[in-house]
Amino acid sequence: MKFAALTAAALVSTTSAFAPMATPRQTTSLNVWGDKDYLIAPSILSANFAKLGEEVDNMLEAGADVVHFDVMDNHYVPNLTIGPMVCKALRDHGVTAPIDVHLMVSPVDAAINDFIDAGASYITFHPEATNHIDRSLQLIKNGGCKAGLVFNPATSLDYAEFVKDKLDIILLMSVNPGFGGQAFIPATLEKARAARKFIDDNGLDCRLEIDGGVKVDNIKEVAEAGVDMMVAGSAILKEPRTKEAYKVTIDAMREELAKVGK
Repeated sequence: MKFAALTAAALVSTTSAFAPMATPRQTTSLNVWGDKDYLIAPSILSANFAKLGEEVDNMLEAGADVVHFDVMDNHYVPNLTIGPMVCKALRDHGVTAPIDVHLMVSPVDAAINDFIDAGASYITFHPEATNHIDRSLQLIKNGGCKAGLVFNPATSLDYAEFVKDKLDIILLMSVNPGFGGQAFIPATLEKARAARKFIDDNGLDCRLEIDGGVKVDNIKEVAEAGVDMMVAGSAILKEPRTKEAYKVTIDAMREELAKVGK
């Protein structure tokens, strides 16, 4: 990475994935990379952008694990959001937590390089948004980042089959991409169970992430479907926009996750 200010912790997050059928690392009881079974990743799409550095500091101090960074181009999806300069600004601000860049842009390869340089830790993209899925995944991994594919509600998981050796993350959209604050699509739970089976059957050291409509009252059900990284935007980043308020929500989510399997 050209971005020099990443700490050792952020660099650890960029370790490449094992090949298919490799023995997963025994770092968590779920046998996934990282130091926790479940990662909570608030989406800064719901942040107050006039105070973005403060918002990110507060959510991390409140117990969030990952900064989820939604990039939209008003082409692949009907919205326009933020780019690599904002990612770099967060690193310059002092953010050392993993930054999970979700590219909702087409084409993707130029954006991948820009976000590698800006200090991204994980980069995911939609298979429909590139002409060469394998090449784009390899580009991410060559830059030292975790790589993953994003599946819209109607997109088949079949895209993952022949690039599974390059997948560190499978991200399932539980809303249609483009806007925050949408309701969770229940059929995503069936898809999550299928994705979990795919990961387990192939012995992949791969996180299963979900994005859209996750909140305190459904996060346990989401985890029981096999998901281990949860994106939540408006469920966490909302008024009164204080560290204490964010902690109340994140703690409540952790309490629900602690009930999984019990």
